[in-house]
Amino acid sequence: MKNAPRTGPLSVVSVARSDDPPGRIWTFDELATDRDSVADLATGLTSVGFIRAALRRGRWLWCATAVLGTLVGFGVLKELPPADQASTTILLGTNNFVEPGEAAQDDVAIAESRAVAANALLSLGMQESPASFAADYTVTIITDQVIVVTVKAKSSQVAVREANAVARAFIKFQQQNVQATGVDVNTLLQQQIALAQQELNSINREISRVLGQPPSDARAAKLASLRSQATKASTALTALQQGSQGNKVTTQVNADTLVAGTRVLDAAVPLSRHTKKLLVIYVGTGLIAGLVLGMFIVVVRALVSDRLRRRDDVARALDAPVRLSVGKVRLSRRLHGGRGLEAAQSPEIKRIVAHLASSMPHAARGTAALAVVPVDDPQVAALSVASLAWGCAQGMPDLQVLVADLCPGAPAARLLGVQEPGVREVRVEGVPLVVAVPDRDDAVPVGPLGRASTAPAAKRSAFTEAVASAFDSADLLFTLASLDPSLGGDYLAGWAPGAVAVVTAGHSSAERIHAVGEMIRLSGTELISAVLVGADKTDQSLGVTDRSSPPVSIDLA
Repeated sequence: MKNAPRTGPLSVVSVARSDDPPGRIWTFDELATDRDSVADLATGLTSVGFIRAALRRGRWLWCATAVLGTLVGFGVLKELPPADQASTTILLGTNNFVEPGEAAQDDVAIAESRAVAANALLSLGMQESPASFAADYTVTIITDQVIVVTVKAKSSQVAVREANAVARAFIKFQQQNVQATGVDVNTLLQQQIALAQQELNSINREISRVLGQPPSDARAAKLASLRSQATKASTALTALQQGSQGNKVTTQVNADTLVAGTRVLDAAVPLSRHTKKLLVIYVGTGLIAGLVLGMFIVVVRALVSDRLRRRDDVARALDAPVRLSVGKVRLSRRLHGGRGLEAAQSPEIKRIVAHLASSMPHAARGTAALAVVPVDDPQVAALSVASLAWGCAQGMPDLQVLVADLCPGAPAARLLGVQEPGVREVRVEGVPLVVAVPDRDDAVPVGPLGRASTAPAAKRSAFTEAVASAFDSADLLFTLASLDPSLGGDYLAGWAPGAVAVVTAGHSSAERIHAVGEMIRLSGTELISAVLVGADKTDQSLGVTDRSSPPVSIDLA
């Protein structure tokens, strides 16, 4: 009963069906710190921690993309395997006119030329562009006299055939090139010999003309000069003739040596595939690509998101201290008929319940009332309110507890076994409670406190009358109320003088959280504190504000 003697402060009442002590509640009222300077000093660490926390939260995504990338890599290996390869080794003949290292580089350039590719295609009878075919094979220098031709094709048999064709085309092209070079050099020398012979003949004709002139000193001097020129021209002609003959022999010997020395050292053979190596490469590449892509998506999504997670950010947006933060709460799948209260045994819910009990405004006379306002997900707040009400009623049988569920869907009332609107007494595991649920059409239900309770009875609704009657005989009133900016929150003052907001990390934007805080204050209800659900373990912020005040425990003694 309302006037029955009290056994002690509410803060010591057992509010859970377990002997486990409630977890530590975050209270930072004795701490004094310059938050701006701390934020400035920890900017870099905060950024690293923010990214680390985002990756941890989004691990399901980047793990999924990593698995998907692995499957894609395996699928590509199966559906689009790498081309088969074959290689042949060519021994290069000695070219006495070129340095050995330069000769090998020249031969590689020749083998990779479109001319050699065209000759190979002609021998294969294939209709393909020489440039495209040349892109399917590579030529590698092993030593100054050994090169390897490696060809990629659809099958190993085709690769062997094409590698042999390229080797033959290269050797044939080199032979033709050597012969053409010898012919070109010999033609050049013959042209020089012909010019020297023409010059000598011209000098001899001039000498014959001068001999036909009458003797004179001028004639003698002219003949002496012409004969000297003739001697030099004859000497040059002889040297050219001898050089031409010697060069012809040398060129022929070099050509014969080069042609005879250039041959296929090893016929083309297919290259064995390293199946395990290919599997590791393809699957590993897919895994890394998927992992990087998933992490990139998670980090970018976290950077562009306006949803708050840190205690300080929530406190700043709400303009109220975050006095309690808990990890993620896993709710029971059967949240109805009282059986959902089994989830209240989790450490997180115990901490929330203990915090709500310690946050009850002081009420030396009359009914103590507290409103719990979920900013986003109402399930955790509903379970906490239902568990707190049940615990208070069970721990102190003399207390009469009234629970008002003003949220759409009445999640707290459903936990206590109430499905329909109205005010009724229920028993949860033998513990009596009074539960009030407004009509679905009553978007702004009038509470039993303040001016609404003193209004004429004729102007009150049946629900308001029933709530006022239940309130008159109640010792504790717990109200679960969600606020809608389109309706405002003025009615909240009619239900409780103080409120605790429940925020789920990463669910609400700063604008939404700030709007809820302002609606609570504008209603005249004191915003006592906030509870952050699903807080990151790496969050080292305090969640205090300049006007933070210590929580007050109700003492009904």
